[in-house]
Amino acid sequence: MGLDLIGFGYAATIAAGGIMGYVKAGSVPSLGAGLLFGSILCAGAYLTSQNPNNYYLSLGTSAVLAGVMGSRFYSSGKVMPGFVAGISLLMVIRYGARGLGLVPVKSD
Repeated sequence: MGLDLIGFGYAATIAAGGIMGYVKAGSVPSLGAGLLFGSILCAGAYLTSQNPNNYYLSLGTSAVLAGVMGSRFYSSGKVMPGFVAGISLLMVIRYGARGLGLVPVKSD
């Protein structure tokens, strides 16, 4: 069993984005959402690290973020929602490929 370093990095990026939104714009909702989703994604990365077939929490959370931030990017055209939507979509593809059996999963 190896650590899901990509998953932990993604979780840290989401949390850091929420903190950055608060620091730059004083947005408390950005801070709260970033820390909440970052924490959930961190738990998902931990679960995936324990069992590579246990990716559902990360997949679901990434899909929600991709949808919500994609919608915000579409309506505002701002960079940060587009960045979060993009990396979230990449994570959906990563976990989705695992779920479809397109990527071999090593488990001890």
